[in-house]
Amino acid sequence: MLSRKAGQRLMIGPNIEVTILEIQGNVVKLGCEAPASVPIHREEVSRRLPNPDHAENARRRPESPYFVECA
Repeated sequence: MLSRKAGQRLMIGPNIEVTILEIQGNVVKLGCEAPASVPIHREEVSRRLPNPDHAENARRRPESPYFVECA
């Protein structure tokens, strides 16, 4: 278990960074930065995908690392 405050980050391996953008009550907004080859989905979206590692899903991401805000 990790405790983080708004504005703080955590690293997953050498190239995946998760930033706590905002906390309002029981809602936490996260920003995720990862290589384009790493798909990032909310759990409920990931469960609906036939295979989260499928090449078609990976192609939806840009070629370079990017920052995405997830609500």
